[in-house]
Amino acid sequence: MAKTLLEQLREMTIVVADTGDIDAIEKFTPRDATTNPSLITAAAQMPQYQEIVDQTLKQAREDAGTNAPAADVVSLAFDRLAVSFGRRILNIIPGRVSTEVDARLSYDTEATIAKAHDLIAQYEAAGVSRQQVLIKIASTWEGIRAAEVLEKEGIHCNLTLLFGIHQAVACAEAGVTLISPFVGRILDWYKKETGRESYPPTEDPGVLSVTKIYNYYKKFGYKTEIMGASFRNIGEITELAGCDLLTISPALLAQLKSTTEDLPRKLDAQKAATEDIEKMSMDKETFERMHAADPMASQKLEEGINGFSKALVALEKLLEERLTRLEGEATVNHAAKDIFRVYDLDGDGFITREEWAGTDAVFDALDMNHDGKISPEEIAAGLGAAFHLAGV
Repeated sequence: MAKTLLEQLREMTIVVADTGDIDAIEKFTPRDATTNPSLITAAAQMPQYQEIVDQTLKQAREDAGTNAPAADVVSLAFDRLAVSFGRRILNIIPGRVSTEVDARLSYDTEATIAKAHDLIAQYEAAGVSRQQVLIKIASTWEGIRAAEVLEKEGIHCNLTLLFGIHQAVACAEAGVTLISPFVGRILDWYKKETGRESYPPTEDPGVLSVTKIYNYYKKFGYKTEIMGASFRNIGEITELAGCDLLTISPALLAQLKSTTEDLPRKLDAQKAATEDIEKMSMDKETFERMHAADPMASQKLEEGINGFSKALVALEKLLEERLTRLEGEATVNHAAKDIFRVYDLDGDGFITREEWAGTDAVFDALDMNHDGKISPEEIAAGLGAAFHLAGV
């Protein structure tokens, strides 16, 4: 039986799932998984993951204190949610999960280091080894410097939002564990700039960028792993067969799994070692000069940071709204228990009309199944209507 593209790809490249959807990760059984603020925000809105969100918020409220402002609770829950998803993912995959530092810290080295320490501390407190976690950091000069410090401490990093060779060289020289060059976003920029509707995979600017980085790393023996990311089609993926890792969305994984055709290796370390490539040295001045001279890399990096920052704001809003709803439900449930304790005189678990001391209108509103008695569930569900009728 002919092998699928996904099966063949796995023979030469480590396949990573680019999603926060735990069900999708279980379906495609990748070795590693990556998440980002947009993916976590999307997953947090899925009904099947409300339990993770609710548990995280409840624990944050308990730790912050009952009188703490909602904003403090949300802030505490914010990073914990990413770690909660990461821990669930690690129950499924055998490898590593990438968890991202707040994108709003992308130009602050010290704050990035502090946030990474906090994320790793949360994982380790939950019994997860730091060897199973990659801290995702944007590939700014400041982010790369933070990663350099963290790597020396044994905290492994995934440098993301990488679009140019200058970023890749700086990451390799800093001893970063892994980089994530964004294939599809590079293609997006060139399509917009040139007006072209499409590029064949062999001419795809994102594919060419990753190939250039791969050959450079292998030529000069850098240990930093290359993980192509942000794909728009399976042609980009197959053209990078042989890359160290590729992180792929569930939709494209499904296409690879359903397609059967030969997949030759496109990237080869031995061949790269014979390439005629000039070695670079990357200091801050050179980095900034090359970055300024590369409008695609500079624009896409800034755009990516802004996009992830907006996703974080959306996640904070989602958490704040969910916290308000949870605590509103808790207040109603507490009030319902108090009412039940007062009126259930014989302690049989129901309030009869004879036991009820309120108005008939309120009793009838609470007796939703009209069986002549009120259950605890009816009290909780109908409390709002009852308060309205009672003029409370």
